[in-house]
Parts: sequence; structure tokens; C-alpha cells
Amino acid sequence: MCCSVGFARSLGLALVPLALCCILANLLLLFPMGEIIYIKQDRLASYIWYFGGLGGGGLMMLIPAVVFSSLGKCSFCWNESLMMCGSVLAAVIGLVGSCYCLVISGFTLVQGPQCFTSEGWAYHFADQGGRYLLQPETWSRCLQPVNIVEWNVTLLCVLMGLAVLEFIICLLQLASGLVNVVCRPFCYKQEYSLNA
Repeated sequence: MCCSVGFARSLGLALVPLALCCILANLLLLFPMGEIIYIKQDRLASYIWYFGGLGGGGLMMLIPAVVFSSLGKCSFCWNESLMMCGSVLAAVIGLVGSCYCLVISGFTLVQGPQCFTSEGWAYHFADQGGRYLLQPETWSRCLQPVNIVEWNVTLLCVLMGLAVLEFIICLLQLASGLVNVVCRPFCYKQEYSLNA
């Protein structure tokens, strides 16, 4: 058999902790420094509400994780051609989810946090195009929430890193599934010629 079911299962198992970490990081973004007051007052960055980590890198990534890790375990659930098509489709869903997480996290990082300064509540870094990331001395302008720039930058970079790892894993399975779909007829011809 040309397909590597064990490889797909290991990729599926690798996606589970990545997806859970994305969900956790996104939830932490909703509660800066563990405080509820900012979510109640709608003082969070607008892109956080797109739930890139919760939806894209988290829940959407659980679909390929379940599909990959269940390949070949249930003989009546998947025949061999459906197994490959299912893994390719799940890999595409995973690629879309990881890209969504990466893009939303990137937009949130460039926009910067909504914070209170001497001028009031606003997006004080939004017009800088992300240049504030290279100027940590300006981060102290944000008085509330305390250390919000560090909080957002850390969690958003974690989300982006996780999204890249998820993308690579799904791309590997997509390539593996497509190679197996293309090579499967040749494998069967080779098996028959060896048995003849």
C-alpha cells in the first residue's frame, strides 16, 4: 500500500495540541492580564473579535486532526479511495484555518492594542503600520490595561507561530494524500505483476 496511514495519524496527533494552544491563546487575548473589565467595556482590539485562534487555528484545525488520526482505524468507515480524498479535503480545510489564524493575528499585530493613554482610549499605534513593534520604548504610553502591548505581542506571535506549524503539517498531508491518489493505480499494478 502506497499511502502512509501512520504518517497521517502522527500528523493528526500533532495538530491536536497546536489547536488547543491556539484556542487558549485566543481566549487569553480576550482577558488582558486575566481581567474581565476590558471585555465588558469593549476595550479590546477589533480584530480579536474575529477569533483567528479560536476559530481558524483552533476549532477548524480539529477537523483535520480527527480525520488524519482516524485514518485506517475503521474498516467500514473508509474505503481506500475515500480515505485519501477525505484526508486531502481535511488538509485543505486545515490550510484555510491556519491561513485565517495567521492573517487575523497579523492584522491585529499591525493594528496594535486599544489602550488608555494621556489622550484617552484609542488605537495609538494603528497609524504606524506595525513600526511600534520595533520601538518598545513607546509601549509604555499605554497606561491601561497594564502591559497590554507586551501581552498582545506575545500572544499574537504565539498564534502566528502555531498557525505556521499547522500550515506546514496540513501541507505535508495534502502532498502525501495527493501523491497517494496519483500513485495508487501504479502500486496496484505492481502488486498484481508481482503476484502473477
